[in-house]
Amino acid sequence: MRALLATPATGRVLDVQRLGVRFEVQDDVVSAVSNVSLTIDAGEIVGVVGESGCGKSTLAMAIMGLLGSTAHITGRVELLGRDLAGLTVEERRQVRGDRMSMIFQDPLTSLDPAFGVGDQVAETIRAHRTVTPAEARARAIGLLESVGIPAAATRYSDPPHRLSGGMRQRVVIATALANDPALLIADEPSTALDVTIQAQLLSLLRDQRDARGMAILLITHDLGVVAQLCDRVAVMYAGQLVETATVEQVFRAPRHPYTQALLAAQPSAGLARGSLRVIGGQVPDLSDPPPGCRFAPRCPLVRPECDSPPELLAAQPGHSVACWADPATHPGAAATASSTGAPRGAAA
Repeated sequence: MRALLATPATGRVLDVQRLGVRFEVQDDVVSAVSNVSLTIDAGEIVGVVGESGCGKSTLAMAIMGLLGSTAHITGRVELLGRDLAGLTVEERRQVRGDRMSMIFQDPLTSLDPAFGVGDQVAETIRAHRTVTPAEARARAIGLLESVGIPAAATRYSDPPHRLSGGMRQRVVIATALANDPALLIADEPSTALDVTIQAQLLSLLRDQRDARGMAILLITHDLGVVAQLCDRVAVMYAGQLVETATVEQVFRAPRHPYTQALLAAQPSAGLARGSLRVIGGQVPDLSDPPPGCRFAPRCPLVRPECDSPPELLAAQPGHSVACWADPATHPGAAATASSTGAPRGAAA
């Protein structure tokens, strides 16, 4: 499999095209992810951001091939130019943990409480490489050292419960990096940690990206984390992408009303007490979503065109938005902007 999916120094690592994920739940069909397309190049960090329940983790699990037989998946996922749907079960298993790997939010769901943390890193190495136990142990110790585990050789046999939450997450990162993946998916990797440890782990991910040249897909609900770590951002709402841009573009001039609302709802040190904004309404039921724009029931810029689903279109180089009210993608929207209020940053 290593020769089949060799890691490029530059170029496209992940290419997702029109990915959809549906679940049959009793008599309902839940469209958890709909028509999602995104790409990541070598050495790039792309953040997928949105409210809880918007489909971010389902997207990550679909890319990894971890959803199981209950999920109905459409579209195409290519890793290093190879369509993953064309791989056999055994080939897909070999790719996971080797060419692509994943960090989960809670390290205790990834670590076996009955075994030492070093042994678990070594086990991942031996699953994908022909090495002796001594070689696997030496590489595991080196990986634990590289992610900041102090006295790694001494802590090698410690079970997970003897480590702090931050140290456990470092072990999970070491395991994910064990075979030099081309793509690392990080699903809320620092949410359960305090701010200081969170900053350390984000810095660690950035350093590992720089050292290894891998692509990272970061799943998060925290725009502050996106600002610190990512190169590009994809904003997700109710299973769909509504805006994609560079981090600078989305923070300087967000185009979609949902992105604007997310930024306005972020707390900051200079915010007056009681002035934190909230997004009114509720996320739609994905077993019965609105027929048009899924954000329309909560949107201050709603108009008749919103009864039809908008496409994700380029508003400017590197910046795309799915919104009928955006003048750059729908010039007719400018004529009514004075009465409805133009999207913030529409003139950017």
